[in-house]
This record gives sequence, structure tokens and C-alpha cells, in this order.
Amino acid sequence: MSKNKLLKFSELKNLSNTIQPKEKEMLDDNFNLKGNWKKEFKNENPIVLELGCGKGEYTIALAKTNPDKNYIGIDIKGARIWKGATIAKKENLKNVRFLRTQIEFIERCFSLSEVSEIWITFPDPQIKYRRRRKRLVSPAMLNAYQKIMVKNGLIHLKTDSEFLHGYTLGLLEKENIEIIKSSHDLYNNNNIDNKVLQIKTFYESMFLKINKPITYICFKFI
Repeated sequence: MSKNKLLKFSELKNLSNTIQPKEKEMLDDNFNLKGNWKKEFKNENPIVLELGCGKGEYTIALAKTNPDKNYIGIDIKGARIWKGATIAKKENLKNVRFLRTQIEFIERCFSLSEVSEIWITFPDPQIKYRRRRKRLVSPAMLNAYQKIMVKNGLIHLKTDSEFLHGYTLGLLEKENIEIIKSSHDLYNNNNIDNKVLQIKTFYESMFLKINKPITYICFKFI
């Protein structure tokens, strides 16, 4: 491991906006913030998650756009989270937290109806069949999301993967989940009707420069 990564891991421990639960807490379902996130933020505002947040650029942009909501970026990569957490600290963003853990543990991080909204931005599409259970929109993950979300809470999926877009649409139809909005080419079909959808990650901007379509789905559980 590089000295740079080690330094970031060390600094991450001292960032008050970053939570790094131990694996045993997750395995024992004994995470102290489960059901207590509003106390962590010290307000009653809705809680919104970004799954696989990477460097946290989308989480930060969302938080700036909607200061009346609380945002939690989740990723297992500490060196990536360090970037977003450091920026949020410098900019004194009180409505941002980063949670370093595996997304598969999400039911052990949040209690029933604790989450109002979920963003899934450019996840690994896990195209190979044997890795289908690793998709963030697999049947098992959708079941987990439904348990932690409020009634009529929205889930957003932005991806450059036509495969993942099509797979998700088919799965949602099969599972009888309501599709609110769907676009095969978000930025070229006059579909951007709010500031939130205009937020772009670093990689998203790169895809757009080479004219790669960005797809989008918004859905909720019936």
C-alpha cells in the first residue's frame, strides 16, 4: 500500500463527518447509528443515500443543492471517501456524512423507514452472469432498499451501461415496482427538468465528452 493511501486512511480516522464501523458491528447487527441518524445530524430532515459514492462529488453536489436534506455517501474505498470527506469538511457542509462499509450491509446500517431517497450513480454493471448478485439493483438489494425506505421513497439510477439500464427496467417490471421516469439518453432528450439531474460526476463528464449516452431511471416501491 502506498504512503499516500496510508496517510489518507490515517486522516480519515480524524474526520468527524466520516463513520467507519467495524466489521464485527455489522456482522452482529450492532451498529450504534442504525435508527439514530437524525440524532447524528441533529435535525429531522430527510435522509438521502448515495451508494458507491467514490470520491463523494455527487454527494457533495446534492448536499449543496438541497441544504434541507441530509446526505450520506457510502463506499468501502477509504482513499476515495477521504477526498469527499475532506472537501465537505473544508466547505463546512453540515448535512453531509460518509459511511465506509460494504453496501451489502445496508440493512444493518439503517432501520425500517429511515431513508427517504437513494441515488445509485454509475455502479459496476457486473455484466458476467456469475456476478449478477453483486449488482446494486439485484433482487436481493432491491428487497433491502425497500425495508429501509419510507413509503413512496424514490430510487435513482444513473449509468452509462446500456446493459444495466435494460436489465434494471426488466427487473422492475418483473418485481412490479413502479417506474416514475426512464431515459436512454438523459442529456439529449430534453429530460433534465431539475438541478439535481444536471449534477455530473467526473466519469460522467468524461463519458459525455466521447458522446456516450447517460441513462436514467427513477422508481419507487408500490
